Amino acid sequence: MTLAHAVVWTDHQSAQVLQFNADTVTPRKVKAHSHPTGQHGSAVRSEHEFFGALCDALEGIPEVLVTGSHTSIADFRHYVDKHRPQTALRIAGYEVVDHPSENQLVAMARKYFEQRGWAARAPA
Repeated sequence: MTLAHAVVWTDHQSAQVLQFNADTVTPRKVKAHSHPTGQHGSAVRSEHEFFGALCDALEGIPEVLVTGSHTSIADFRHYVDKHRPQTALRIAGYEVVDHPSENQLVAMARKYFEQRGWAARAPA
């Protein structure tokens, strides 16, 4: 059974990836690695490493909705547009949300995709 859709909730430290279809939800977590350093710009490098790991987790998922705070999704979008253009092509949209539950995220994403004609149906 193909899980062609996913919704992501992210901040700058962790992300929850919920890949789903009509019957199944497969959760995955991505966390930033903390490696303290006094080097200039290390926060930017750490953020890029985290966003890169998140992009890797989205590999192979045809349609993705990204959610989170305005700042976190703006920073992720900038990273994806600049460093991962192939991932950017598969992101259907960005939605600002607070801290929804897993069920709320999946329900929101199903509604989002259905409104755009991308039904989350299991293959016949």
